[in-house]
Amino acid sequence: MLRKRVPFLAVLMYTLACGGGSGDAPAADQGPATSDAPAAGGAGAVVEVRMITDDQGNRFEPADVEVRQGDILRLVLVSGVHNLHFLPDSNPGATGLPPASEMLQLPGQTLDVPITMGPGHYYFQCDPHALLGMVGKLEVEDD
Repeated sequence: MLRKRVPFLAVLMYTLACGGGSGDAPAADQGPATSDAPAAGGAGAVVEVRMITDDQGNRFEPADVEVRQGDILRLVLVSGVHNLHFLPDSNPGATGLPPASEMLQLPGQTLDVPITMGPGHYYFQCDPHALLGMVGKLEVEDD
């Protein structure tokens, strides 16, 4: 009985991870949404990145992000099931990388990541969709 369920469970997990994007994602704009309003706790600006699955694939929008130390990187799930992971292998020598996040599963769900890393370039990905091109670059600028 378990042998019959394994393929079904594999298909179910793949379907959930890739989402069923309806194509109702908001139109792409030219850059991240940024708010000058302080984030909770008096931090810097909030820089928003959308996580999307639709007929164009899986992606971060925008995929290249510029922030300053003290800012908040806010991930907003538009569609699909995604996470955020700054892999140590992709960021050799980097310290203070945030841990891999839990999967965001509900449209509108957000994840706030305080920017505590030093100035430099950092690479991130969505674990289940990295091989499909869901990767990005974060540039932390000097104050």
